[in-house]
Amino acid sequence: MAYGTRQIGSKNTLGYTVYVEKNGKPVSPFHDIPLYADESKKILNMIVEIPRWTNAKMEINKDEKLNPIKQDIKKGKVRFVRNCFPHHGYIHNYGAFPQTWEDPNVVNPETNAKGDNDPLDVCEIGEAIGYTGEVKQVKVLGVMALLDDGETDWKVIVIDVHDPLAPKLNDIEDVEKHLPGLLRATNEWFRIYKIPDGKPENQFAFSGECKNKKYAEDVIEDCSNAWKLLISGKSKDDKGISLANTTLTGTPTYTAQANIPPAHPLPDAPIDKSVDKWFFISGSA
Repeated sequence: MAYGTRQIGSKNTLGYTVYVEKNGKPVSPFHDIPLYADESKKILNMIVEIPRWTNAKMEINKDEKLNPIKQDIKKGKVRFVRNCFPHHGYIHNYGAFPQTWEDPNVVNPETNAKGDNDPLDVCEIGEAIGYTGEVKQVKVLGVMALLDDGETDWKVIVIDVHDPLAPKLNDIEDVEKHLPGLLRATNEWFRIYKIPDGKPENQFAFSGECKNKKYAEDVIEDCSNAWKLLISGKSKDDKGISLANTTLTGTPTYTAQANIPPAHPLPDAPIDKSVDKWFFISGSA
């Protein structure tokens, strides 16, 4: 199956919208794309929201039909993450696993915090820079547990199966062996990236430890099961999430025709120069 994108508007604007398509037909990156590309080989699909080294805070929109990817809005303006020295923008291809949901109605017994009401977050650590709306095939390596505003916000560490290093990375200890310093930098980035916006340092469960592949697979299974309850209408509270889909014919929210606007890409809008500024965070090195 061939996935692509349908872009509408100009990047870096309130109206910029990226729909994901399969063979030219709009699909929901939240609900329609299978979690597994090849379950027997434990190869998963991920949707890239934010390419590495970029600042625009793009995310799957939970409220709109077919959950297009849009830039987050803060105080009526599109949101950009700040550059915390020595990092620039996001330090990995950042995105989400389809057909997963961190259930905000359930408190995790190990983190003692509820889910954050989003698809499961993914950090892809391969060498190739992705693009917004790209569907990558990845293998799972481990997971960190960020505690964000009292919610569990899992960050699953993966690598593109086509990356040259992928055959050598099979569990979290392999990451430190072949990519020394990457996990420490990842922890640091998530800990400090909101500080320039006046927010406190983020905290981690497990003292910041990155759990191994088996632990990560259990987290993914839990979030997959939560999504299955959500899409079937059996969840305790769906939190107003749009469940519209174009492939899951057995669900109550299936629709054959989504009536999505045609592609209308426009030239990129300029980014304010302040986004390029570096912020030096005490104690971050």
